[in-house]
Order: sequence, then structure tokens, then C-alpha cells
Amino acid sequence: MAKPILDDELWAVIKPILPPDDLPKPKGGRPPIPNRAALTGILFVLLTGIQWEYLPQEMGCGSGMTCWRRLQAWQQAGIWQKLHLLLLDKLGIADQIDWSRACVDASSVPAKKGGQKRAKTPPTGARRGRSAISSRTKTGFRSWLS
Repeated sequence: MAKPILDDELWAVIKPILPPDDLPKPKGGRPPIPNRAALTGILFVLLTGIQWEYLPQEMGCGSGMTCWRRLQAWQQAGIWQKLHLLLLDKLGIADQIDWSRACVDASSVPAKKGGQKRAKTPPTGARRGRSAISSRTKTGFRSWLS
């Protein structure tokens, strides 16, 4: 049997962050797939790089569209940000983050009080010259193309 993508220990950490998966649908329809199955499908697509519509039905994750919709709903609800911070905290407490490989610069962390102002850079492009295909006359604008 293949190693599961989402083991029980990790699921126990993630489960409290996710919204309840037994919410009734306003128009009826099929019962929603469980959050764990949807998350497994999402992780499988992200790990393998397959297209959503090719998510294997044998995995029990529902359709690729179902997993994609759950991914979008969780993104809009801020679930991924909360999950990211929670897992970083747990890894930090367990001293499992290798900070020697971290890099922080002004593109990821803004400077306090705006930092120093940079000098204005003069333009390096060529200046616009006269057009070779049109000219101005006393009576108006004349183009060689017309």
C-alpha cells in the first residue's frame, strides 16, 4: 500500500483550522466530500502537477473540480494563511527550521519608515525624433501613408 499523502498526525493539526465539512447545501444535491478527502486531492494535484480533471477517482477525493472549488473557498476564507503560520510555529517550536537557508530582503519585508529615498535615475532610452512618414504643414497634418 502506498504511503498516504496526509497522515493522521498532520491531519490532527490541520482539522481544527478547516471549516466544518458537513454544511448542508442550500439547493440540496450530493453530500459534500469530507475535508480530509478534499485536502488529499488538492495535495495530490499540487505534488504531482497533474491537471485537476485528471485527478484519479479511485483516490476517493471526488472530482478535480470539487477539490479545486474547495481550494478556492479555503483561499478566500484565509485558511491557507492560517495553516502556513500554524505549521511554521510548530516547526519553529520543534527547532526544525534551518534559518541558515533563509533570505530576507526589501522585496519581502518593507523597510521601517520607508527607508532612504533613492536618487532619481535618468532615462536611458533614445529620445523621440521627427517622424519619417509624416510632416506638419501650415494647413494641417499630412501623412505619406494616406
